[in-house]
Amino acid sequence: MGNVATATGDIDAGQLGRVLMHEHVFVISTEIQNNYPQEWGEEESRIDDAVARLTELKDAGIDTIVDPTAIGLGRYIPRIQKVAERIDLRIVCATGLYTFNELPHYYRRRGIDRLFEHFVRDITDGFADTGVRAGVIKCATDRPGVTPDVETVLRACARTHRETGCPMTTHTNAEARVGLDQQRIFAEEGVDLTRVVIGHCGDTDDLDYLQELLDQGSYLGMDRFGIDGYLTTEARVGVVAELCRRGHADQLVLSHDASCYIDWIEGEVPLAPLPNWHYLHISHDVIPALSAAGVSDADIDIMLIDNPRRYLDSVNLGGY
Repeated sequence: MGNVATATGDIDAGQLGRVLMHEHVFVISTEIQNNYPQEWGEEESRIDDAVARLTELKDAGIDTIVDPTAIGLGRYIPRIQKVAERIDLRIVCATGLYTFNELPHYYRRRGIDRLFEHFVRDITDGFADTGVRAGVIKCATDRPGVTPDVETVLRACARTHRETGCPMTTHTNAEARVGLDQQRIFAEEGVDLTRVVIGHCGDTDDLDYLQELLDQGSYLGMDRFGIDGYLTTEARVGVVAELCRRGHADQLVLSHDASCYIDWIEGEVPLAPLPNWHYLHISHDVIPALSAAGVSDADIDIMLIDNPRRYLDSVNLGGY
C-alpha cells in the first residue's frame, strides 16, 4: 500500500482503520473571529474541547477523519496540528477553495493559474511552513449552480488532480442535482471520476439522480447524518440500505459533516435544532440502524474501511 498525508505526517494506507470521510474540526469566519473574538473565546479552551470530542470519537471506534476545510471555511493548519498531536485519531487535511458564487478578490485578479499553483503546493510541499501536506482537494457547487467563478474553481481542482493524482471531494446541493454538473466538468478536464467523492448525496432520496452519479463511477458522500433539516436519519438509512441492496456499497462513504465548533450557526455543538449532528451519531445510532435495515457487517466495513483506504491510498493515485 501507499502513503496517506495526515496532520501528523504520512502513514501507510493500511493504518487508516475506520474513516469518516467528511468531518470538520473548526469552521470559522476568520475575519469575524479576529475582530470580534468574544464568541470564539480562549484559544486553548477550544483546542482542549476539540481534543476531548475527537478522543470520544476514537473511543467510539473511528480511527481517521477527512477534514475538507479548504480556503473559505477558516482553514488554519497550525491549530489543527495542535489538536492532532494530542489525539490518537488521524486527520487528513484539504486544499481547494469553498465558494458558492464568486472567487475571493485575491484570486479573481490572478485567475486559475494561481489557484492551481497554490493547490499543487499544498499537496506537494505542504501548507505554508507546517510540513503538513493536503490529502484531498475540495470544491463546491450549490444552488446557484456553476457560476463562472465556481467553474474556475472546479477546473483548477480538476487540473490539480491530474497533476498530482490527489483525490477530490465536493460539496453539492443534492436537490439541485449539481453533482452531475461537477462530473461533467471533471470529465472534460480528464479527471478519473473513480477518484471523486460527490458530497452530500445523502441529502436526497432521489434514487434516479444518485444512480446517474454512481453510473459515472464516483463515490457518493452519504455524509450529513444528523442534519435532519434535509433528510431524517431514518430516510438517510433507507437510501443507503437500498443502494447497498443494489450492490453499490463499494461506492458509498459515510460521515456527518459535523465539527467541534462552527460559527455559521449561533450556539455550541451539538446545536439545539440538530441534536443528532455530532461526531458520535454514526457509531451510536446509524450503524445499528443500518444493520436493522438489512445492511451486512461486510458492507458497513466496505463503506467505513475499504472505500476510504482505496480512495486515499497514494498507490492508487499515481503517487504524490
